[in-house]
Amino acid sequence: MGFGPGGTPQIIKNLLIANGVVYILQLATANSGDFITNLGTVSPGQVWLGFEFWRPLTYMWLHSPHSVFHILFNMFALWMFGTPLVMLWGEKRFLRYYLVCGVGAGVLIATLPWLAVLSGFMGANSPGLYFHTLGASGAVMGVMVAYAFTWPDRTIMLIFPPMPVKAIWLIPLILFMEFTSGPSNVSHVGHIGGILVGWYYLVHEGRTPGAPTFETLKLRWRRYRMRQQIRSMHEEDRRERQQQWRDDDDDRPRYH
Repeated sequence: MGFGPGGTPQIIKNLLIANGVVYILQLATANSGDFITNLGTVSPGQVWLGFEFWRPLTYMWLHSPHSVFHILFNMFALWMFGTPLVMLWGEKRFLRYYLVCGVGAGVLIATLPWLAVLSGFMGANSPGLYFHTLGASGAVMGVMVAYAFTWPDRTIMLIFPPMPVKAIWLIPLILFMEFTSGPSNVSHVGHIGGILVGWYYLVHEGRTPGAPTFETLKLRWRRYRMRQQIRSMHEEDRRERQQQWRDDDDDRPRYH
């Protein structure tokens, strides 16, 4: 048992420093119109109507200047789960994966709301198209997915709530807590986008055996259904035997 992954690779240090420097710049410009923050956040309207295509990249280096816990949580998770991956993968592979997850989540944040517009559930002038999203959460969720697929049976002790959990169940637990915690300003699309992009990347890269494909998921589902059927047959057989025993017992003469 230990706290943290041990030594910190240089690429993790560089990412922590980069996010920290940008956060300081955000704080420095907070009283002058939030120039840095407004320049880098991502929103569907700005990207596809304003042609500001840099935003799916820049948003992942920004964090809320109104809450230090936003950047602290993301950077803690990056250090905690990213360090073992760097030691296993190497710095170039990790950095490529981190950027793909972050940018991919940003593209989904900017694109998916337009599906609601095209399907008629949202107007083309809806304020929702200009909601601003920022943070490294999409990239960090991708890192956590890679960690869970690489070491699924590792036990992680959570802080809130204080409970042990297998790494493979960490992402489902986080999503469950996120969706059941009530209204918040958390970007669900960003989080799920980072998870899906990371999953897709790992499957097609083919270097993470623990990353499940659709074929393996279907196979696991079939095995689960078979086990359920076998368990049901055993239970039915057990009830029939018990009923037969009761019937035989009723047929036997009673002695007093």
